[in-house]
Amino acid sequence: MRHNAFLCAAASIASLSGTVQAADFSKYFSMEAQGFKRFSVSAGALHVMPQGKAQPFTVQTAVPNGTVAKNGAIKVDTVLNNLNENVDQSGLATALKGLGYLTGGALPAGLSGSSKINGLESWENASTGLEADDVTTLGLMTNYFFTDHVSLEMKAGIPPKVDLQGKGQIYAPFSAITTPELLGLPLKFMNIDLQNNIFITDLGAHGAAASARAWTPAFELQYHFGKTGVNKFRPYVGAGMMYAYFNELEMNPRTEQDLIAAGHMIANIKQGQAGASLEGKTSSANPQVDLEATDAFAPIITAGFTYDFNEKWFAAASVSYAQLKNETTITVTDAKLGELIRSKADIEINPLMLYAGVGIRF
Repeated sequence: MRHNAFLCAAASIASLSGTVQAADFSKYFSMEAQGFKRFSVSAGALHVMPQGKAQPFTVQTAVPNGTVAKNGAIKVDTVLNNLNENVDQSGLATALKGLGYLTGGALPAGLSGSSKINGLESWENASTGLEADDVTTLGLMTNYFFTDHVSLEMKAGIPPKVDLQGKGQIYAPFSAITTPELLGLPLKFMNIDLQNNIFITDLGAHGAAASARAWTPAFELQYHFGKTGVNKFRPYVGAGMMYAYFNELEMNPRTEQDLIAAGHMIANIKQGQAGASLEGKTSSANPQVDLEATDAFAPIITAGFTYDFNEKWFAAASVSYAQLKNETTITVTDAKLGELIRSKADIEINPLMLYAGVGIRF
């Protein structure tokens, strides 16, 4: 009997405890008067100042190291202009010049032979990258107050169009050993050592290299100092998480044309026209450029204040910082040859965000 009574008492206590906990929890969401208003909304100017630095582009192409490709017809001057300057080939250069007089300045496909190509498989372009510009947009801050001191804020606004400024020049580190042919027989004793950095594009030469629309909603848990009805000026601090999504990505048309030309360079090699590749000739391919950016999550911290004009209306100002980085990928593809070039770079945005607005509580 006592055992049953003990069980009943324990069950009653547990039930009462659960009821008290539920009551304690529900008060944070109660719409009844608590001496403060649950909701606040403010709108104003949001100025974003990215603090990140350009990160280098890494490039991969569809020409693995050691690829052997036919040269096709090539100008003698093209060969001479791409000779490896670190190797003494003065005698070979003299012979090529003499041969050029006999052939009208060009080596026909039957004589130019083939090349074993290196350097184009992958490389990193130091001192290149993209940096986001400052931008100002309409900011919206919505708060739900659990207590007079603790709130959950959602930061939003009109997604701004952000310009991405290019930094540096991109070169392709081309090298090859070219073996001429005579009547289909390779003349290895006449191997030609080629090496050159082939210019691809100047990321900073034509204005913004790219642009994107940035969607960056953020949620923060905030603590507000002072007390409603007592302190008009109330500082606050907060911390939370930002989500960044980028769409409407566009590339500078001049930069895009440079990348299409680079696509033709790789396509020429794959089509057995390595000489045309060095001469910047258009291939039979149709390279297309695509620009993508990854989504990202980032921690965000805020310090700010509100100033009450009256019970409903208030002014707000804050400064926030987010440790935000995403990855941008540029691909050059052809419908038949597939992917020709893939280039990636991290974009360190790390925005410092200044906000000033007017709001209402209800």
